[in-house]
Amino acid sequence: MTEPLGLGVVGTGDWGANLVRNFASLRDARLMALCDTDRERLSQAAARFPQARATTRIEDLLAAADVQAVVVAASAAQHYALVKAALEAGKDVFVEKPLALRVDHAEELVRIARDSRRVLMVGHLLLYHPGVRALKEMVQRGDLGDLYYIYSQRVNLGKVRKDENALWSFAPHDLSVILHLFEAEPVDVAARGSAYLQGNVEDVVFLHLRFADGRMAHVHVSWLDPHKLRKFTVVGSRKMVVFDDMEASEKIKVYDKGVDRGGQIVSYGDALTVRSGDILIPRISLQEPLRLECQHFVDRVRDRAAPLTGGANGLAVVKVLAAAQASLESGGVPVPLVQPARVG
Repeated sequence: MTEPLGLGVVGTGDWGANLVRNFASLRDARLMALCDTDRERLSQAAARFPQARATTRIEDLLAAADVQAVVVAASAAQHYALVKAALEAGKDVFVEKPLALRVDHAEELVRIARDSRRVLMVGHLLLYHPGVRALKEMVQRGDLGDLYYIYSQRVNLGKVRKDENALWSFAPHDLSVILHLFEAEPVDVAARGSAYLQGNVEDVVFLHLRFADGRMAHVHVSWLDPHKLRKFTVVGSRKMVVFDDMEASEKIKVYDKGVDRGGQIVSYGDALTVRSGDILIPRISLQEPLRLECQHFVDRVRDRAAPLTGGANGLAVVKVLAAAQASLESGGVPVPLVQPARVG
C-alpha cells in the first residue's frame, strides 16, 4: 500500500483553515506540519489538528523530510517568496491565487518548477467546480456553437481588504474561467475602478478583455454592492448559458436562444431571425469544489501529470491582472498583455 502524501500548510487564516480541513480529510494525504507567523491562529489550527507539528518558521517546515508537498495559503504578497523557497527545497507546491503579483515573478516560478521537475498548481478553484466543468464540456461538444462573449459578476457587501484591491482579490476567479472557456489569452485589457472607502485600494473594478478573433469578456468585481452575485453569462451562436453559483441546486441554465441568419437575404428585415426555445436545467454534482481541487493536487503529485491549473495557467491569469492594474493606473487605457518569457 502506498504511503499517504506528507503535506505542510503555510498560512492558517480564513481560507488556509479551509485548505487544512480538506487536505486533512483526504485518505491518501497526511497533514504533517502547520506554519503561521500569527501564533494565535497557529495555536487554533494546531488544537484542531494535533497530529500536525506547529511552527512559526517556514525553514522548519521546508527542512522536514516527511513533508513532500507544501500548500501556500499566506497573503498574496508572500506567494512568490514562499513558493520559490518551497520549490528550491525540492517540494511540490499548491499555492492559492494569484500565483504572484508580478509577471516576471510568475514566470520565474514556472521556470523553477519546470527545471526542478516539481508539480506547481495554482488554486483557481472554479475550474474544479462541477458547474464550470459541465459548462466546459458543453463548449467542447459544440453545444453553444461559436462563443461570442462572456460577462461575469462577483460582488457583495463583504470583507474589505487593505492589502489588495477588488481586482486582485476577486477577479482571478473569473479570469481563470474565461481563459479556460476561450482557450486563449486576450490581446489587451482595459479596467476602470474607484476607491471609495480607503486610500487608493479600489473597492469596485470594471474589466474588459478583447481577444484577437473578436471575442470579448467583461468582469465586474466589488465588495461594495447591495447584492451577492457569483454569476457568469456565456453567449454562443447556438445557445446561451448562465452559471449562477449562488443558486442552491439549479446552478446552470441553458437557454436555446439565438439569432439565425437566413439562407438567402431578401431584405435587411428578413436577414436575421430571433429564435427563443426551451430552457434546460441540467443536473450538476454538488461535490465541494475545494475538496475536488485538493484531491486533484494530491493525484498530480502522485502521478506527476500536469495539473489542470498548473503554473502556466497561473501565469496567464497574472498577465491579465497585471495589464488590468496598469490600465487602472492609467485611467482605463487599454493595455496590451506582456508577452511571457519562454516557459515551455
